[in-house]
Amino acid sequence: MSRDDAPGPRITRLDSGVTVVTDAMPHLATASLGIWAGAGARDEEPDEHGISHLLEHMAFKGTKRRSARAIAEEIEAVGGDINAATSVEHTTYNARVLGEDVPLALDVLSDILTEPAFDPEELAREHNVIVQEIGAALDTPDDLVFDLFQERAFPGQPIGRSILGTPETVRSFGPDRLRAYLARNYRAPKMIVAAAGAVEHEAMVEEVAKRFSGFAAADKPAPAPARYQGGTEIGGGRDLEQAHILIGLPGLSYRDPAIHALQVFTNILGGGMSSRLFQEVREARGLCYAVYSFHWGYADTGLFGVYAGTDGGDVDELVDVVVDQIETTIETLSEGELARAKAQAKVGLLAALESSGARADQLARQMLAFGRPIPLEEIVAKVEAVTLNDAKAAGRALVGRGLPTFTALGPGKSLETAARIAERLSAA
Repeated sequence: MSRDDAPGPRITRLDSGVTVVTDAMPHLATASLGIWAGAGARDEEPDEHGISHLLEHMAFKGTKRRSARAIAEEIEAVGGDINAATSVEHTTYNARVLGEDVPLALDVLSDILTEPAFDPEELAREHNVIVQEIGAALDTPDDLVFDLFQERAFPGQPIGRSILGTPETVRSFGPDRLRAYLARNYRAPKMIVAAAGAVEHEAMVEEVAKRFSGFAAADKPAPAPARYQGGTEIGGGRDLEQAHILIGLPGLSYRDPAIHALQVFTNILGGGMSSRLFQEVREARGLCYAVYSFHWGYADTGLFGVYAGTDGGDVDELVDVVVDQIETTIETLSEGELARAKAQAKVGLLAALESSGARADQLARQMLAFGRPIPLEEIVAKVEAVTLNDAKAAGRALVGRGLPTFTALGPGKSLETAARIAERLSAA
């Protein structure tokens, strides 16, 4: 067992390889804690589409010691709550309780991962629940268009598939498949137990050492490297009031040194009400209600995008304006815009420190990504170091990195024309 006693977050790496990281927030009476597994949808084999998400659901459906109802009642009896989430690269199981009830929360969280029952009847019911969730997503165009976007950017790869899976794949998974996926992917050192708030580090370490030794093993298999492709995907057959548009370009890994400059550029372009896209597309032209840009960073790649919803008759003009704004922002962004984008980034970072849940999540993700918590001062310094030329260079590199991705759902005969307009970005 190794320890880090430096001020701030405290870290202990157990002999099992599991890492415990805590950040005491003395002004709080509650604690947020959880287990972060460095395994998500992109760790699935070709015949496992959706198994990560199903495993997360089944975690709360009973263990050898507790029924599904008992899990919920034990946590809620002390006023707490428990939840979980699956993403492309991580799965999280977390709870929020009073500080005195941290041992109970750890017992429940460890129980659901070390002794899951995977009862066939519960599993059949959860199959149906997730199939309903898939149906709800298919009925929500502003969600579905993002699934199409990810799939078009990374076709034929786990990183490009919907996290939910399909009805066919979800119904195919039995208890043995779930146990095999769990055993293969939930392995130290990609297992982090993190807590923030009313928490005592040494007590956490003692509890985790007792309950999580079973995750000791060689590191889990690495997922296949991502291969960005891009292209056009237009969904049809839907009677929608609006056209939902996404225009994307290959981005950067969160480990790339230029990531902060790209995030600053992204915020200037479409990160708020003062952004170029909001002011020009919505305020000046009234072409949409919502328009924004974003960047998703992964371990080895990234994906930049702009989303907007508009009337079918305005699609061509909207896409033309968005492409124009991307091109012109690269060359004309100002010092005032740079300062606003940096201020937005700093407020976002500081806001994470005001919530124990956000702080625990931040610590765990930093440990998985970088092997250490990143001090706020270090992140702020990197944001502050971004110059006007850096932000412009990030924009130029963005449009020069690969073919655009264009996905759309909704009415309008001009969606194909809009896709051709978006292709201008490949020659920008």
